[in-house]
Amino acid sequence: MNTQNNETRQKPAAVRPVRNAATLIVLRDGTHGLEVLMLRRAEKADDQNSGASVFPGGVIDAHDRSLHAQCSGLDDAAASARLVVPEGGLDYYAAAIRECFEEAGLLFATDKASPGRLVALDGMPAGQLSAMRHAAEQGTDALVAMCEAHGWQLAVDRLAYFTHWLTPPGMPRRFDTRFFLASMPDGQTVRPDGRETVEHLWLQPADAVSPARGLKLMNVTRRILEQLAQFSSVRELMDHARGLKHIPRVMPRLADGPGGRRPVNTEEPAYDEVGRVDPDGQGGGRYALETGLVMRLSPRVWRVTGPADATGALPHSYFAGIEGGDCVLIDPSPASPAHIAALRNAAPGHVRRIWSTLALPLEDAVREAWPEASVLQPAPGESLDLGGATLQVLNGAGGLQFLLAEDSTLFTGTATTAAGTADWIAPRHGFLRRHAVT
Repeated sequence: MNTQNNETRQKPAAVRPVRNAATLIVLRDGTHGLEVLMLRRAEKADDQNSGASVFPGGVIDAHDRSLHAQCSGLDDAAASARLVVPEGGLDYYAAAIRECFEEAGLLFATDKASPGRLVALDGMPAGQLSAMRHAAEQGTDALVAMCEAHGWQLAVDRLAYFTHWLTPPGMPRRFDTRFFLASMPDGQTVRPDGRETVEHLWLQPADAVSPARGLKLMNVTRRILEQLAQFSSVRELMDHARGLKHIPRVMPRLADGPGGRRPVNTEEPAYDEVGRVDPDGQGGGRYALETGLVMRLSPRVWRVTGPADATGALPHSYFAGIEGGDCVLIDPSPASPAHIAALRNAAPGHVRRIWSTLALPLEDAVREAWPEASVLQPAPGESLDLGGATLQVLNGAGGLQFLLAEDSTLFTGTATTAAGTADWIAPRHGFLRRHAVT
């Protein structure tokens, strides 16, 4: 029997700090359409993104605020309003430009002598440009001094805020990252720094995510590239980004399954359930359902997944109650020997009643497995107190539904309808999910 019990997970580790970060996605129009700049990170033993292809970016520096005076086209109030933060929004724009200069050698800055035009770094002696980059890498103050000396201002108005991602709980390092877009400046050449980044590529987004290309991509990078692939030109994409009214924060969640641990994205069916059973990313959530899998969904709910039915779907049986006390077994069919054995092994306490959300008679094998349990179906309106777990019987489409009051969880044989009010739906097939109230 495949068992997953979030009560047996290791004790939560110390809370990992979340660091604010900014990333700049540099774009250009290529011969065959939109292209994006990808940098390959250097191989490092202590880096969870070692060797990955990424966009230029990094952590917000405590001194990035000192760059505000060198920013043009956007002040902190407007930047903060765009990012929906109380203050310091301009820090993210400035940091994105700084990191892009440090990692890729591209500087989004204008010369006061030529307003509206980005500086052409290719005209500088190579040694001077290298020295400028090296100085900037040592600290933000050097970039401030460089801008003052050359009469440059960071062109933050050339950046378009695009998306916002938070690293999943449970990762060794967590970043709250704002992603910006900008068009590749004329008169400049991409030069990886050789320390953080060792190679660069210009790729169409669809090509970058293609398995044939073979790039190592973080989940967030892959997801953003898939979004970028919907656009055919820099202008189309930039217009889209500038027109976005609300940019929500996206946070995947880590979960386990046949392919090992991976991030589960917000649109995946398992996302809600993973967040409920494993909010801190310590282990216990699953992204795939498997025959024989036992999941403890809450202190009062256990789910046992049965063999595939005629449609190929994996049906669930549930136990509702208190561990070591009385419980109700909900939907024990299909009554195959293996499923009955799995249910008997998973029972958290004394099975007092056997109920069904389906208008089907119970199989003899179920009655034989729990001969002392009542198999009489309850009537709508009835309530059963199991001592800390209260089940209310409701009349749903196609059969009965059972509301576990303490968990606000509704057990239902249908995937689309829910009687009454509940925060969570425990369906006959599929993952536990939040009840979308319309």
